[in-house]
Amino acid sequence: IITKLHIKEILIDNEKVYGVKSKDGRVFKASKAVISNASIWDTLNLIPKGKLPNEFVEEKSAIPQCKSFMHIHLGIKAEDIKEGEIYCHYTQVLDWDVPIDTPGNVIIVSIPSVLDPTLAPKGCHVVHAYTAGNEPYAIWENIKEGSEEYIRLKEERAKVLFDAVEKVFPDLESRLEVRLIGTPKTHERFLRRNRGTYGPEIYAGQGILPGPSTPVQGLYLAGDSIWPGIGVPAVAAC
Repeated sequence: IITKLHIKEILIDNEKVYGVKSKDGRVFKASKAVISNASIWDTLNLIPKGKLPNEFVEEKSAIPQCKSFMHIHLGIKAEDIKEGEIYCHYTQVLDWDVPIDTPGNVIIVSIPSVLDPTLAPKGCHVVHAYTAGNEPYAIWENIKEGSEEYIRLKEERAKVLFDAVEKVFPDLESRLEVRLIGTPKTHERFLRRNRGTYGPEIYAGQGILPGPSTPVQGLYLAGDSIWPGIGVPAVAAC
């Protein structure tokens, strides 16, 4: 098992997969198969043009995407908070009369150190809050990371997240030790997710996820945009 390795290309010759090539130029040959756990859109980007039938590419490219999401990761002082005073998870819906994927409408707040204190230093908690699949990528698309506009927009779009966390910790600002904001650009860059997407957007009764097979011998698909889904069991099912 090799971790922290950036794969640049899936290698195909004569309609048969024979390995992968890393960003640093190394080639890893496959003895039986290559299974891509990247999203369907990112997998297509790893395959050179002309190596897949156009019909297959067009069909898979057309799978609708969910929006992206905003994150905040916080480290807070919590010496005065007693066991049982706060919960591990909170979900906040700002307006039940609008669609659930309306930008900033549904916010998840997770405090895993409530269940496992070893996740944070003694007397502290870690907090992760995010907008679940409802942040439009389009408003970020043409903004340069690190620019003044980007920094301003980060603060602006993260406000609903801080407001949600403040409902759990009203004095949040005085407790902050770590304060990190993630955007769709962050998701796209670090997780290599096409347009920072949260995953496929297929409504119940209106379609199904595609299966793992491809027109290329030995190349299989896995991950959240493919049936049977994410994780080791899904890969094993291939």
